[in-house]
Amino acid sequence: RTEFAKLLKTIRKARSDADLELIRAAYRVANDAHKGQMRLSGDPYVAHCIAVASILATLGVDETTVAAALLHDVIEDTGITRDQLQEQFGEEIAGLVDGVTKIRSLYTTSTTPSQKVKQAQNLRKMLVATARDVRVILVKLADRLHNMRTIEFLPVEKARVIAQETIDIYAPLAHRLGVARWKWELEDHAFQVLNPVQYKDMAAKVAMKRREREAWLEATIKFLEERLREAEVEARVIGRPKHLYSIWQKMQQEGKDFDQVMDILAVRIITQTVGGCYNALGVVHHLWPPVPGRFKDYIAMPKVNRYQSIHTTVMRENGLPLEVQIRTEEMDRVAREGIAAHWVYKESKSEGRRTDRKLDDQLDWLRQ
Repeated sequence: RTEFAKLLKTIRKARSDADLELIRAAYRVANDAHKGQMRLSGDPYVAHCIAVASILATLGVDETTVAAALLHDVIEDTGITRDQLQEQFGEEIAGLVDGVTKIRSLYTTSTTPSQKVKQAQNLRKMLVATARDVRVILVKLADRLHNMRTIEFLPVEKARVIAQETIDIYAPLAHRLGVARWKWELEDHAFQVLNPVQYKDMAAKVAMKRREREAWLEATIKFLEERLREAEVEARVIGRPKHLYSIWQKMQQEGKDFDQVMDILAVRIITQTVGGCYNALGVVHHLWPPVPGRFKDYIAMPKVNRYQSIHTTVMRENGLPLEVQIRTEEMDRVAREGIAAHWVYKESKSEGRRTDRKLDDQLDWLRQ
C-alpha cells in the first residue's frame, strides 16, 4: 500500500534508528485482522489505522506508539484479544491498545444521565488513563482527528454528537497537552458540522479578505526582518494563520464584527536564543507603541501546559493593531507539538544520560 510506504518514510525521517520491523509486524496484524471491514467512505478499514499512525508519526513519537496506533482498534473490532497482542508485541503495546479500547467503551456503557454529566465523567476517566500513560491519549486524539477529517460520511445526527464531543472533550485535551495544530483542526472540523451556515459565511469572508491581508502581512514581515537584521537579532518572521473557529469565538466573546477581528494582523518572531527573544521585543516596542494591558511574558512565567512565548500587541502607523508572538525555535516546537515534543526528547535522551524533568512535571500536573 502506498499509504503504508509513506508512513514508513515519515518514521524514518523523524527517527533514523527506528525499528521498522516492529511497524511492519503491527501493520500485518492490523491488515489481517481488519480484512473485509470497510469504512463508510468506502475505504478499507486498515486505511484509517494507517492514517492515525501517520498523524502520530509526523509528531515524531516513538515506534511503540505508532505500532499501537496501527493496532488501536483490533481488540474492539476484531477477534484479537489483549493476551494475543501481549504475546506477539509485549506488555507495553498491548497496554496502550487496551487503554485506547477502554476509553472507547466509556461512551457506550453509561446509562444516559444529562449529556454534560456524562461528558464530565468521560473526561475524568480519560484523564486518569492519561496519568498512567499519556500515549493512550495521543493515540485517541489522533484517532478522533482522522474521524473528524472524514466526518462527512456519517449521518448528520451522529456527526453532530461526535462534533459536540470533539469541542467539549477532545479539543480541550489537545490544548492541555499543548498540541496546538490538533486543537485548531479539531475545532474547525467540529465548527463546520455544528454551525455549517456560520462556517460557510466565515470561510467566504476570510477568503475575500485574504488577498489584501497577505499584502499587508508580507510588507510587515519584510519590514520587521530588516529592522531585526539591523539590530543584529538572528530571527525569522512568519504570519500567523487565523483559524475559522477562533475568529468566530472571538466575535462571540468580545461582541466584535468580522472586520474588527480580521483587521488585527498577527506575526510570530522565532529567534535562536532566549536573549534574542527579549532583543526582538525591544526592536518591536521601539518601532511601534505597545497597547497597554496586552503584554504577557510566558517565557518568564510559562503556562501550565509548558507553553512559552512573549505576547505583545502594538499599534501600527495606520492605527491598526499588530499582534506579535516571540519565541525560540525550541519553544515553537513545543507550542506546536506540546507534550509530544517532550516525549521525543525524553525518548532520545533516556539511555541512562538524563531524563526530561519537564515531561515528568507535566505528567504530574495532568495527574493532579
